[in-house]
Amino acid sequence: MSDTDWAGWQQSWDRQQEWYMPDREERFRVMLDMVEALVGPEPRVLDLACGTGSITDRLLRRFPGAVSTGVDLDPALLAIARGTFEGDERVSFVTADLKDPAWTRALPYDSYDAVLTATALHWLHSEPLAALYGQIAGLVREDGVFMNADHMIDPATPRINAAERAQRHARMDAEKTAGVLDWTDWWAFAAKDPVLAEPTARRFEIYGEHADGDMPPVGWHADTLRAAGFGEARPVWCSPSDTLLLAVK
Repeated sequence: MSDTDWAGWQQSWDRQQEWYMPDREERFRVMLDMVEALVGPEPRVLDLACGTGSITDRLLRRFPGAVSTGVDLDPALLAIARGTFEGDERVSFVTADLKDPAWTRALPYDSYDAVLTATALHWLHSEPLAALYGQIAGLVREDGVFMNADHMIDPATPRINAAERAQRHARMDAEKTAGVLDWTDWWAFAAKDPVLAEPTARRFEIYGEHADGDMPPVGWHADTLRAAGFGEARPVWCSPSDTLLLAVK
């Protein structure tokens, strides 16, 4: 890939993520179904912890009249996102740390029809995640929505959890042998690119190799969102390992 082939970087990121989550596109489809059902086909969206802009990409392809604000701290993934959507007036990106209590001040809008996030918030521990949910509740307009698609582990089902994990990792191992790039390989690839090398180095200074939070179960997320000010919250999609949880203000 050349240093300006942003579409190529997007495709590479998607392939790497799909190695972990083969049903990734299905969760995006259901997420956008619920956006349309609850706030309509021209929403103002906050793409939370947006990464390369995966949600924004699918949002705008499905809803050309939508507007999206992507917020993230990762300089490498934001470089890909900004390169991908350069010149698109429907899209803006903000560099902000979601653990900073003042991060919302950098946003271009005071409220959003929908706040959407996927496979990102599991690196937060429960206390800062609960605080973040409170801030999100303040950003979502009345009757607006928040959706989080992520790992939500149920500690009450250890045998099911172990069996699912073993099967998933067996599939992943077979695909890795066939040449699929995993998380580590993908970042090593990015570090060699003339454009992404410097932001990739800064990314690892910020995050280190990887950090996982507590990954609480679905019930914790639903209860915490209701306590934060959402009127309703429940799963609208799940796989054996992940859940898409929807909350309505």
